[in-house]
Amino acid sequence: MAKATESLKRKPLYLTLYEKLREEITAGVYPYGTRLPSKRQLAASTGASLVTVEHALELLADEGYIEARARSGNYVSYTEGRVFDAPVSAAAPLSPAPAADPEAFSFSLMAKTMRRVLADRGEAILVKSPNEGLPELRNAICRYLARSRGVHVEPEQIWIGSGAEYLYALLVAALGRERVYAIESPSYEKIEAVYRAVGVPLRLLPLGPHGVDSAALTATDADILHITPYRSFPSGVTATASKRAEYLRWAAGGRMLIEDDAESELSLASKPEETLFARAENGNVIYLNTFSRSVAPALRMGYAVLPKTLLPRFRERVGFFSCTVPTFEQMVLAALLDNGDFERQLNRRRRRMKKALDNNG
Repeated sequence: MAKATESLKRKPLYLTLYEKLREEITAGVYPYGTRLPSKRQLAASTGASLVTVEHALELLADEGYIEARARSGNYVSYTEGRVFDAPVSAAAPLSPAPAADPEAFSFSLMAKTMRRVLADRGEAILVKSPNEGLPELRNAICRYLARSRGVHVEPEQIWIGSGAEYLYALLVAALGRERVYAIESPSYEKIEAVYRAVGVPLRLLPLGPHGVDSAALTATDADILHITPYRSFPSGVTATASKRAEYLRWAAGGRMLIEDDAESELSLASKPEETLFARAENGNVIYLNTFSRSVAPALRMGYAVLPKTLLPRFRERVGFFSCTVPTFEQMVLAALLDNGDFERQLNRRRRRMKKALDNNG
């Protein structure tokens, strides 16, 4: 409790203001289309500086809660109603995802960490990992998600696997091949390839500039929707706050969302992208992420975060599968997460990407 209180004290004022305004917007204090108080009014009522207010408003605009209109002010763009999407067409091309930084992770740091794990753990690296993954790695991922993504889970909810494609197939084995799955169209080609390879009924839902088309989402007979809310590949579409709320409402009727979050750790925003998993209230979101982008493609390691309600089903249906990631690699990643090197490398990469964008702009 003391640590939690200390963490709250360290929270920047602009984030506190952002969260306050976000909650007021989603609660309807500021309904869709209404104008927010001016920056000066917000500064006066909250005791914050104009710079702090501007920073909070920029975050709200980035995530689609408000729209800034020149010489007019900030208007609420978040809605609990249906989000009307313009079709994606050649006339309205979507933004591509930024190119990966060729120096994404320090080789010397990785080599140093590997040597330290070899020296410290010795023959323990040869011991078979538990089926769901090494306890120290699952604990390290839990701590990382809590401090960086606002996702608070127990280690038992983490399932380790060798990359995203393996986890896609594992989820199908656990959730059932008889269920109808839906994916974004277009989407990362391997998502469709895996679902077709395992033989499940599959629906392709057209992707608009805000996320999956609302009419298609309403009409689909699917009961499991696989989405990439942040910078879906290859379109570059990021779901707005309103669209994310729509996804959660869709899933609330006994359906399930698979949140594929491979890109958001590379966001250049000053606040981490909010996850659907953190905002879900009904235990109907499975969160997926991988270290292929954040560390290296050769590190075939990803993880699924499961709602507690699904744990008995997973243990029964896929709990006998051996973990497909070597113990040594799990130990190395756990060390990188726990000593802060992973996040320092992410921050270094973001700075390099931002500098490259500034130089090209």
